[in-house]
Amino acid sequence: MKKTGAAASVLWKSLRSVMSSANHEVRVGFELRVSALLADIAAASESRRAALVAAGGGGVVDWLLETVAMSGENCWTQAEVARALAYLISDPNVCEDVLGRPHAVPSLLRFIFSAQPRQSKKHTRCSSFDLSDSLKGRSMLVAAIMDVVTSHCESADKLSFKPTLPKDAEMRDIAAAIEVIEEGGMHWDEPHGEDDDGGEGMKGIGMKILEGTAAVGFSRTNGLVEMGPPNTSQTVKNTPSNLLFNNISDSSSARSNLSSAVVPGLWDDLHSEQVAVPFAAWALANWAMASEVNRYHIQELDQEGHVVMAALVAPERSVKWHGSLMVKLLLEDHNLPLSTSVSDWTSSLLSTVSHASKTQDIPLAQIALSAFLISLERSPSAQEVVVEKGLHLMREAAKQTTKHSSVQEALAKALELLCAREWHMSLEESQHWSGVLLPWVFGQPSSDAIRSSAINILTRILEDYGPSSIPISQGWLTIMLSDVLESKKTALSKGNNQPKSDKVKTQVDQANVVLATQTANQLAGAVVNLVGTQLGRVANADDTHPLADLLSLEPFAGPLKNLKKDKLPKINAADSAVATLKGIKALTEICAEDTPCQNKIADYGGLCLLRRLLLDDDYEQLAAIEAYDASRASEGQDRVSTVPGEASTTANQNDASSLRVPPTGHIRKHAARLLNVLSVLPKVKKELVGDKEWCEWLEECANGGIPGCNDPKIRSYARATLLNIFCDDEAGEDSIDGDVLHGNVSNKEQTCPRYADMILLINPELPHWKCVEKIMPKSVDGSSPGANDSAGSECTTNEDINIDITSTSASESENISQFEVPLVDVVFIHGLRGGPFKTWRLSDDKSSTKSGLVEKIDEEAGREGTFWPGEWLPSDFPHARLFSVKYKSSLTQWSGASLPLQEVSAMLLEKLVAAGIGNRPVVFISHSMGGLVVKQMLYQAKAEKKDNFVKNTIGVVFYSCPHFGSKLADMPWRMGFVFRPAPTIGELRSGSPRLVELNDFMGQLHKKGKLEVLSFCETKVTPIVEGYGGWAFRMEIVPLESAYPGFGELVVLESTDHINSCKPLSRSDPSYKETLEFLHKLKALSKQ
Repeated sequence: MKKTGAAASVLWKSLRSVMSSANHEVRVGFELRVSALLADIAAASESRRAALVAAGGGGVVDWLLETVAMSGENCWTQAEVARALAYLISDPNVCEDVLGRPHAVPSLLRFIFSAQPRQSKKHTRCSSFDLSDSLKGRSMLVAAIMDVVTSHCESADKLSFKPTLPKDAEMRDIAAAIEVIEEGGMHWDEPHGEDDDGGEGMKGIGMKILEGTAAVGFSRTNGLVEMGPPNTSQTVKNTPSNLLFNNISDSSSARSNLSSAVVPGLWDDLHSEQVAVPFAAWALANWAMASEVNRYHIQELDQEGHVVMAALVAPERSVKWHGSLMVKLLLEDHNLPLSTSVSDWTSSLLSTVSHASKTQDIPLAQIALSAFLISLERSPSAQEVVVEKGLHLMREAAKQTTKHSSVQEALAKALELLCAREWHMSLEESQHWSGVLLPWVFGQPSSDAIRSSAINILTRILEDYGPSSIPISQGWLTIMLSDVLESKKTALSKGNNQPKSDKVKTQVDQANVVLATQTANQLAGAVVNLVGTQLGRVANADDTHPLADLLSLEPFAGPLKNLKKDKLPKINAADSAVATLKGIKALTEICAEDTPCQNKIADYGGLCLLRRLLLDDDYEQLAAIEAYDASRASEGQDRVSTVPGEASTTANQNDASSLRVPPTGHIRKHAARLLNVLSVLPKVKKELVGDKEWCEWLEECANGGIPGCNDPKIRSYARATLLNIFCDDEAGEDSIDGDVLHGNVSNKEQTCPRYADMILLINPELPHWKCVEKIMPKSVDGSSPGANDSAGSECTTNEDINIDITSTSASESENISQFEVPLVDVVFIHGLRGGPFKTWRLSDDKSSTKSGLVEKIDEEAGREGTFWPGEWLPSDFPHARLFSVKYKSSLTQWSGASLPLQEVSAMLLEKLVAAGIGNRPVVFISHSMGGLVVKQMLYQAKAEKKDNFVKNTIGVVFYSCPHFGSKLADMPWRMGFVFRPAPTIGELRSGSPRLVELNDFMGQLHKKGKLEVLSFCETKVTPIVEGYGGWAFRMEIVPLESAYPGFGELVVLESTDHINSCKPLSRSDPSYKETLEFLHKLKALSKQ
């Protein structure tokens, strides 16, 4: 290698000596021999190429570059030099050193423009054979240059490649590349007149320097020589600065001018500009990537951005690619001033993205999109241009690149960026985009980034257009329910081999899936019908209306196909709201006990839909719009009617008085329930904690301050959600004595309480439900809860959310301070066909005579009236936290499936322990089957070594509990034609061994003094079936011998039937008075 370098240096020095002293003939001959030798050395091996590049400190390479740029009579020398450079540039080990030499790029550009053969007006000394040899060398160098230009244009992932050109490029080099891109030619420093080949030559290049400052422009004395076909008359023209190409000959004309002896190379059919412009664009992109100084020089020389724009609109793909890269690099540099042409760049980039998407040129689309994104981030004017004229191009590109997640992600980010600013899409454009956005949310190839962007955009659309966006929000809910259903079905099909203990639960899950499937179909039909109603015509999938893309998706395609074109269904806001209500209820039932389904709902933007349903009133607004339109239509019809007594069909159809009110209160209640279910997920907690407005709404709702949200269930869900999201799992819980007097505090690591779907909070506005202190009373025996228990009692506030969660209402007990934490938990558990609130409402009469079926008796009796646990106990017994639980307990399968006693109890036990119930003294108040649930929970807690739960259960109140079975449970087996028994009912039959075992267990606890028991017994028969086929059945559901367990206190309620045994008429009613005295007695015992 050293010898090769030395030899090359000697050759170079000899050549310099000859060039300075020899005559023309000798000089030409010596140049040819030296260049041929250097070409042979470059072709020999990698090491010799490295030596050649290093020879003379780069002087040999400089001579090669200088020589190849010369156009003259010595075509052989240029051909050999081109061959040598082709070998050097093709070698990745020395390519950077060659191209990094000063003036390398301008020299190669001059070579490109001189490489195309032209017939001389004078006699040429190059024979046809000689011309063929010379063109081979030139073809090799052009191929090497184009290989460098195109080597990084096939993937945007290669943007991290090392720049080939230097960080400190000379201004005149950058200027030469800029000139080629902008004007399609170069100005050469050669004499005027014809050259030796008969051409007119290229004119000089120069820079205008102002007192040593940076160059600010060009100073030319001559115009641009237009590059045309050979042997044509070339005229000098003053070319405008925005000229892209002067004259691009097609490949056929270029090929026709080659000698017949020449075999064209890979790029030989290209005209000079078609090689020079891509090379110049590549050089500018390389320089821009190399350093900030280069980027400054590029922008200084192209202050108006015309050169960059010329690259972006160039026909050559590689020029577009490097032009896009230039835009990206220039805009990423925040030290550079923002060009005034950014909006034009952005428009051109979007056109490139659109065309590349149509042709599936994904690498070009990727690099153009990366630059497009940065232009949107930096330029408000660019955003305005895209919003006004470019959204349809983005949408079409998204539809044509569904299989390419990188392009989809960039488009999603761009649209999200536009929607996050002050710009708003029109309603029509938003509807067009819904058919793209929803697949982004639910598509399998979608990344988290695409899904997140799509959810944010959809949220913005719902915020902007409210009731007009209901088809989109309903479509979102429909697809979500369908997707979750598919996941649930898959999970159930894989779980067919589960243990027998889970079989009944599987049956219930399957029943929920069937109901949810029907609901999903109804929802899909509601979306299609609502769109058809709003448009006034059938929305065909191939139509041009805005929601065509949305309705072409599953599950809307089927209902759309079945829609009768001649008769559109009538659907209003109330119908649409009912469909949404059913969808929310079905979604909640499916995911209530299924964490994977809960995660899917959270991932698919379920929180955004729930927020909209809770905080806004889209359906009320839609109903108001419909009522207004109906009244206007009726008035108009009355005015045009000329026949006396004529009835207007249109008016009757649109009569405002016939419009129903949407069930928005029920929607909010079930949306709050679903939110409560999801609030235990970490991702949901994080999002809710960061939403101050939503947290304030939940707090106000829990306190009863939201109009239309006074239902005790929605208030409980709101408070439970706040408790769930503000709890701190990582913080330790303080354990404090029950009487809060001794001040013995010990820090214990506790898991934060989880208030799940089945646990309802009574009076959630009371101060002990606020997230104020992390206080936990000690257990009944004086010890703090064990570390193995899974829940504490209170939660902490999040200081980052400034909401009022410590205020109290005027009706609250004034004696309770933040340090006087309730000492006892009281939990109400309903029975058959009961509910967490309706079971405990007052009754006007202690007997049930209104309803024919016992299934309806409790519902009617508890529909109105005082909820005595929430209205009487807080003032009469202000020392307890009050809970009520709910579970499925259908009397028959007519009303849906329900779980057997063991499954119900296991589920409730898990929920209660998770909520911290059992870590302090607890009293259970139960009705009917609820008493058996309590007994089963205690039995199971003992078996599972949940010792605190059993130890801290200090009392149980049984209202008409069938300790030894119920006569009602025997009825379905004898009257199969009347009832179809649910699984739960079978376990209540008289003489059930399981019931005897549970009662013996409870008796042992009472005998040891660990449990106090109070039982109530009914005395009147309860109507079972009245007027059924002329028959009338009444019976005593829980007789005295079954209502008394054999231990504890017994209170016989005179003139009271089974349903009303837990519904006192007043505070003096024994069913309330005895319970209150029992609670006070247990409180006194717990403090001993």
